[in-house]
Amino acid sequence: MEQIRLFALGGLDEDGKNLTVIEINDDIFVIDAGLKYPEADHLGIEMIIPDFTYLIQNKNRIKAVFITQGHDDVMAALPYLLKEIKVPVYTTPLTAMILDNLCKQFEIKEVEIHRIKRNGTFTVGSRKIRTFGITHSMADAFGIGIWTENGWIVYTSEFIIDFDAHNEAFQCDITEFSEMGKQGVFALMTESVGADRPGHTAPSHLISSYFEKALDEATSRIIVTLYEQNVYRLIEVLDLAAKYKKKVFFYNEEQRLLLRHVEKLGYYRMPVGIEVSRENFNNDRNDLIILVSGSGPKVFNIMYKIATAEDKLIELRKDDTVVILSPMVPGTEKESGRMENELYKEDVSIITLDRKKVTSMHASIEDLKMITYLLKPKYYIPVHGEYRHLINNANVALDMGYQANKIIVLDNGQIATFKDGELKDTQNLIKLEEIMIDGNEHLDVSGLILKDRELLSTDGVIVIGMVVNYNSKAVIGGPDVQSRGVIYLKDADYIVKELGHIFENAITEAVDNKKYENMAVRLEAKERMAKYLMKETGKRPLLLPVIVELNLPE
Repeated sequence: MEQIRLFALGGLDEDGKNLTVIEINDDIFVIDAGLKYPEADHLGIEMIIPDFTYLIQNKNRIKAVFITQGHDDVMAALPYLLKEIKVPVYTTPLTAMILDNLCKQFEIKEVEIHRIKRNGTFTVGSRKIRTFGITHSMADAFGIGIWTENGWIVYTSEFIIDFDAHNEAFQCDITEFSEMGKQGVFALMTESVGADRPGHTAPSHLISSYFEKALDEATSRIIVTLYEQNVYRLIEVLDLAAKYKKKVFFYNEEQRLLLRHVEKLGYYRMPVGIEVSRENFNNDRNDLIILVSGSGPKVFNIMYKIATAEDKLIELRKDDTVVILSPMVPGTEKESGRMENELYKEDVSIITLDRKKVTSMHASIEDLKMITYLLKPKYYIPVHGEYRHLINNANVALDMGYQANKIIVLDNGQIATFKDGELKDTQNLIKLEEIMIDGNEHLDVSGLILKDRELLSTDGVIVIGMVVNYNSKAVIGGPDVQSRGVIYLKDADYIVKELGHIFENAITEAVDNKKYENMAVRLEAKERMAKYLMKETGKRPLLLPVIVELNLPE
């Protein structure tokens, strides 16, 4: 019988960074490789990605990486994996086009990307794979089933059940689920983000009524904020713009490029004649909808600059109506709040989504129940979400009559091992680190850099320089003290003098004891000065002692 191991390297007890691993005997199948946006205390960090160490160590066992859709939390970390190892990638045409662009940005060549259908059956090696289309805010999204001796392992990705989605690129055909359910489902791995919401998500995911209100009431221009990758919402806005005979202007070139990909594949065609090009744009037009978009906190930062008159293109006017169709998500709280504060200062008309009435396109309780009813899995495994979401999802299964021993709630790195079709243990753990990205480079995962940044932001920095004779190690100059964000030096002369005494004494003692070593002396001095400053000021600034050794002529 086959041995099966199911675990995640990201996406559990967190929002984003999704990466799930399915091991069947010696074969590894990876599903998704996304990022998450940092919280406010992650100073200077642009994104956090999964720890790929396990995959790199077992690269020869990886048969495929499946990317289920084109959102950042699902696929944006993939280039960082592809820089380390070469693995075949399977995804649908739209996501493949997005990945092609990403790989070019990262200068990754010879990427093996297989374009697959949303609904189809094929093999990877000797393993039968089945894909099924799902309804989500990104077009061309799909879930996946992997066949085992015990039945299908099904991974839904992010989805809703919406029978009114007539665009084939967004449709979810529940007959696909029903067929797999009849064949037998061993384990269902399904998302949890909306598992605390009663009912079905549809039709509360639609924004048309809110946006129509803005179109009816606006006396002039409308500025709309959108998440760049929410194609479903973008199409809603474009169709309403055509209905109300409004022109549209794309502030973000990346969103326009994404729409071109959608149009090229025949998934949607923007109404003819509604787009205003960058060359023909001006701030005096009143019949205009300006689409301001970005991923994560970027959309709020752009709108903040517009509100504070720092943007070179868009000049905010008093008669503008701003419609915020990009609700705050984890990692964007600070930027979202700052943007709204500035918009209210400008006294423009603001329409925001009521998140209780307009919901994100994630499965609610009845969506989860429907998919579970159709698939009838032996084991139920919540994925994608913070811990409270995972527990809420587990409760959905309990309400449907599942026994607790058939519901598996895991942490990142925790492995569920199955033998002979039964769960044997969940005790094995893979040690994981958070991989933080500053620009395009990895930070020290020990967190020392972040700790220093935190000190800089709260308690400031003091740089202290001393000059010593290279040969005798006698102090011949200093101290030179520079303080930023700690004390005003002219008002704290006694502190400056004492810091100099502490540093000089540390050097002298080391020389007298014949234990002088530049780094060791600086560390000792740093420790002594930190204690003194804490006593005198109550602060723990970042201390940077410097010893310059001059080789003077005898």
